[in-house]
Amino acid sequence: MAVWRNFHGHEVGRSIEEVLRSDFHRLREQGYDIRLCVGTDSHVHGDWIQFATVLVVIVKGNGGFMYVKKHRVRGSMSLRERIMTEIAYSIEAAGEIQGFVEQYNIALEIHADVNQNPLFPSHVSYHDALGYIVGMGYRFVSKPDAFASSVCADRFCH
Repeated sequence: MAVWRNFHGHEVGRSIEEVLRSDFHRLREQGYDIRLCVGTDSHVHGDWIQFATVLVVIVKGNGGFMYVKKHRVRGSMSLRERIMTEIAYSIEAAGEIQGFVEQYNIALEIHADVNQNPLFPSHVSYHDALGYIVGMGYRFVSKPDAFASSVCADRFCH
């Protein structure tokens, strides 16, 4: 079973929503606002696919930090199927913190590892990703601005 961990690999030990509430209250007491970005990336390793989902907390004017959850799946998938699975994991993660996001009216973005430019292979899923994310009520961000998926989550897929 996949569990949320901090950047250094330590399990958070409680629900990610509880952890974010605690972070939020601490940061708010210090005068900071936050923004949340969710993204997932994947890499194929032989007959396994490693997925990593991240929740990136942007502390406006003071950097940020993140939490990660990994999933490992046996088998193969087409690029389109893999990208849509990445988005499903991101939407699942957003659902885990939905109450917190709504209660405090925090900006939440879902970063999709897809490119608007048809010259790139990930463009094959661009319109599907856009429709899925926006249809679920989230803000859609694609490459090159989708750092949560293409940079942060990518770091944990190897």
